[in-house]
Amino acid sequence: MRLRRMLIAFAAVLALASTGTAYAATKDQGGATGGIRGVTPITTVQTYGQKVTAVAVEYAATVNPRTLDNSTFAVSDTTYNFRFNPIEDLPKLADRTVTHTYTNSEPTTRADRRSVPGRYVIVELDPDENLGWTVILSKCPTFLCHVKVNTDLPTQVVQRKDVHAQPGNGQGKGPVLAKAAPKTSHGVTEEPVNLLVDEFRYGSYLSGGMVLPYHYHLPENYQPGKKYPLMVVLPGHGMGWDGDNLGVQIAADIPATAWLQSSWTGSNEDVIVLAPQNQRVGLPAEGDLLIRLVEQFSKDFAVDTKRVYATTVSYGSRLLWEAFAKRPDLFTAGLVTGGFQISAGQATAIAAGEVPLWITHGLNDHLLNISLARGSQAALRSAYEARGKTPEQIADLLHYTEYGNEAFSLPDYHAAYGPTYEDSSILQWLLAQRKG
Repeated sequence: MRLRRMLIAFAAVLALASTGTAYAATKDQGGATGGIRGVTPITTVQTYGQKVTAVAVEYAATVNPRTLDNSTFAVSDTTYNFRFNPIEDLPKLADRTVTHTYTNSEPTTRADRRSVPGRYVIVELDPDENLGWTVILSKCPTFLCHVKVNTDLPTQVVQRKDVHAQPGNGQGKGPVLAKAAPKTSHGVTEEPVNLLVDEFRYGSYLSGGMVLPYHYHLPENYQPGKKYPLMVVLPGHGMGWDGDNLGVQIAADIPATAWLQSSWTGSNEDVIVLAPQNQRVGLPAEGDLLIRLVEQFSKDFAVDTKRVYATTVSYGSRLLWEAFAKRPDLFTAGLVTGGFQISAGQATAIAAGEVPLWITHGLNDHLLNISLARGSQAALRSAYEARGKTPEQIADLLHYTEYGNEAFSLPDYHAAYGPTYEDSSILQWLLAQRKG
């Protein structure tokens, strides 16, 4: 048994290398097509997954920001959403709403959205539009499909007005860097800048002939002598490792990156995030592998063992029930969203360990019926009652929420993590739990 950590998986390097050639082949060197030197997509993980939320348009010299406004560029992006659309819709584009335009010295966004001297024009887009999603179908041998992050984004940029360089004397507009070309579309030429997602590191855990790939994130000012809470994020079935979708569990939905943002958690506390991908080798073996990974990871990093949490999406609930039942002493508390039903034996073991849980589910979940969540609540309540717990004690240990359709900002009523994570009080509850 051993833990191998590396910054970038060899497979990921090969994947990037293979796509990099395609990007280079389409890179615009300016001149006849308007002077744009490159287009870099910038992505952010929203509630229901990663999407393009900005583009960085590169020029040959420092751009004069005073000549820019939100009508200088037009951006179009895919209407495809893997939850609702067939993959054939991927090339279908619609216009994006531009919200901010400014210059920067590097191809990424700025929190203050103020122009600084640079060759890049940052064009920010409305993040609430149902456009520009990056996650697509990977392999679909059964109705239980896998997903991956698209390495060939269809985002298109049009420069509608002239773009000027900084004037040499500090006056006027400056020379034209690129003339308006309202009929010319520019595709992506550079690797995406994936905000937060790119900060995760890759690792793989090998035990008993099985390899468990995972990604993890350490706080920016991580100190080995300090102790940090650990959040174990267990993804849905489609985010399990299929040989072609490394790291999709970080991008497919919000649970991995939410814990890094105070806007989601309502807390400035630093959290270590561990997000494994499972290989569907059978629940008992998967549960044991997860337990061993968490044990080893907690030894290798500065984890507060009194604050080891787990949160799930769909299939991940099965792993949580299995791991919590086998090792209730290892985990502090759990959050189960849109999950499977717990067994009576698992409920008995978890109740014996008195592991606090919050279960959420969509009332009209079309994949996992609401009866599964209600069954889990009933089984755990019965297990606590059998141990002589009072209703007040049970209420402290077991929380339960059902969401009607109106709670979902996208109509995927299986994705209960949506309204769950949009309610920061639930995330705050989880982080507030302590052993003892």
